[in-house]
Amino acid sequence: MAEAKTLFQKLWDSHRVVDLDDGEALVYIDRHLVNEVTSPQAFEGLGRRGRKPWRVDAVLAAADHNVPTLMRSQGISDQLALVQVRALASNCQALGITHYGMDDARQGILHVIAPELGITQPGMTIACGDSHTSTHGAFGALAFGIGTSDIEHLLASQCLRMRPLKTLRITVSGTLGKGVSSKDLALGIIARLGASGGAGHAIEFAGDTIESLSMEARMTLCNMSIEAGARVGLVGVDQTTIDYLQGRVAVPSGDAWEQAQAYWREFVSDEGARFDRELAISAESIQPIVTWGTSPDMSCTIDGRVPLPEDIEPTRRDSYTQALFYMDLCPGMAISDIRLDKVFIGSCTNARIEDLRIAASVVKGQRVASSIRQALVVPGSGMVKAQAEAEGLDRIFVDAGFEWREPGCSMCLGMNEDRLLPGERCASTSNRNFEGRQGAGGRSHLVSPAMAAAAAIAGHFVDVRTC
Repeated sequence: MAEAKTLFQKLWDSHRVVDLDDGEALVYIDRHLVNEVTSPQAFEGLGRRGRKPWRVDAVLAAADHNVPTLMRSQGISDQLALVQVRALASNCQALGITHYGMDDARQGILHVIAPELGITQPGMTIACGDSHTSTHGAFGALAFGIGTSDIEHLLASQCLRMRPLKTLRITVSGTLGKGVSSKDLALGIIARLGASGGAGHAIEFAGDTIESLSMEARMTLCNMSIEAGARVGLVGVDQTTIDYLQGRVAVPSGDAWEQAQAYWREFVSDEGARFDRELAISAESIQPIVTWGTSPDMSCTIDGRVPLPEDIEPTRRDSYTQALFYMDLCPGMAISDIRLDKVFIGSCTNARIEDLRIAASVVKGQRVASSIRQALVVPGSGMVKAQAEAEGLDRIFVDAGFEWREPGCSMCLGMNEDRLLPGERCASTSNRNFEGRQGAGGRSHLVSPAMAAAAAIAGHFVDVRTC
């Protein structure tokens, strides 16, 4: 009788080329996603050694971090960003790599465009010079971020040296309440595990709650798994996965579609498979969550308060004190009393069409508070933008006082014109709230799209369940 395997084991075994003496293995990579920030040195190294990509058809490139989301026709004003974007375009043209430039209708955040085009498929290994490549694990794919040296190695050989990961299955059971999203679930899990609780692990999300989630919601969950310290987030393939993929541009059709389905459905954990760790969570225990500190695990529910010193583990009190100082918050302060300067709805975490529909449903017929200096909605791709405009979502946002932008990473990491000024406070649907993440001296609070939309209307955090 065959050994019961986890989803991670199946993905690993099907791509392992050879085991190496040091405990690592040489692993074949099916898809390589390339952005403008982490690739220039890799391309330079490739050229210096006289090498070319081993499989150009396995590579997809798009500029997303640095691209302007406003007045794009006027070009990029930041010289470093301009050099990086031009270098990506030039390198891709010279080597024959598929590249979606700033003016391409398919341009957008790589972790949004690859799934929506069907380039991300179950059973694949996917790598990118961006930590949130874990997003693609929602499709039963082994997806992870890599550094610049690995980008060069991958371009040259289509393989990477890797060490196998431990496995952690998080089983979520029950029904998420009204106004509670996968972003809240992700932040709730991170609060339980801690920012390094998943280190060295591939996290597989399972249970009837996960099965009920859309693919967009599953992508959000896998995207945030990296914030618990994990390298990989995974969800097994089911009918929801198949339905999402059917008819997408890069997905097989005809007889090949039937064959693909049969193959894809194998990428689930077998009954009886053993995981290194297990965690069970009740969906009913999850509420809308707001981060108050400078790490995604520094959070509490919307009806909560900034914790008191005695509520913090002694080993974490120094980081707690530093976080409160940076965020300019007082112990015991009610989360609902935190007033905001800006609101950002976007990023590879929450800039898909479902996210925009949810946010629009909250703001429809209302106005952004006069105290909010700027409220941005940035679609994750040109296709998301076009779909949102076809549904009239852009008018809902604009009529409410939001700015409707072109696709890109935008304020998620402040590498473009969209950033916080020192001391500004933002409700953000992005994935990281580190010091300076959205701009030097900026203060970021991570929330779901619904919570961000509600905060924009109120000017401070409110419980979206009461809106």
